[in-house]
Amino acid sequence: MSLLSIRQIARRAVFARTARYRRDVIHGERRSDATRVLHVLILLTVMHQLLTSQFIRMPLPGSSPSTLFALHEYLGMGGLGLVMLFWLWTLVRHGETKLGRLIPWFSPRRIGAVLADLRAHLQMMIAVARGRSEPQIDSDGAMASAVHGLGLLVLTAMTVTGTVFFFTRGAPVAHQALELHRVVSKLMWAYLIGHAGIAALHHLLGSDIVLRMFWIRRGITVTTPPRLVSARSSSVGEAVTDR
Repeated sequence: MSLLSIRQIARRAVFARTARYRRDVIHGERRSDATRVLHVLILLTVMHQLLTSQFIRMPLPGSSPSTLFALHEYLGMGGLGLVMLFWLWTLVRHGETKLGRLIPWFSPRRIGAVLADLRAHLQMMIAVARGRSEPQIDSDGAMASAVHGLGLLVLTAMTVTGTVFFFTRGAPVAHQALELHRVVSKLMWAYLIGHAGIAALHHLLGSDIVLRMFWIRRGITVTTPPRLVSARSSSVGEAVTDR
């Protein structure tokens, strides 16, 4: 079975129709090289930390930690440095998603844009399920940016609690930090799986966002859902203002 036929089957299995997109190709890069490098480094660090967490054990009092445990701790602190660098980068970069779109929860206007985007997507999904429309996915909308921001917040909490445990080991606060670290790491698992699943879905539907993020394809392709424009006018207006 060819790769093309597998892709067609996947599209029909999800939406029962062949996806069609109206695309406008814009010359230039939406994601800068700095953003891509940070994204890859953070991804590799998170994958390493989540996977090694399944095999490490807390050393007994007075005993030395295993090599894998020590590596998990030091890379975790390195991950904290990476995520802090990413947050700082969002404050100074130009032409990319701004901090306000990643954390829209303190602005009624931005919250409204996220809700309008969510409502438009739900309406689109209902229309697709009833066979009245074809799938349209916007990977740069207000909702997508807010979800990315939530993932970064979860990652920040995971690295901060791990670092607090490292420097306060033996103190009462260390136990609390470790318990919170374990809870947040489960949220990170959920986010990573969901994030990867949505990225795979975008790829199956014809979006090149994954290829562009990893330097596989140059340029940028923006999906313009004609049925969502009116429902998401506030979201689009905010995107133009904030970027």
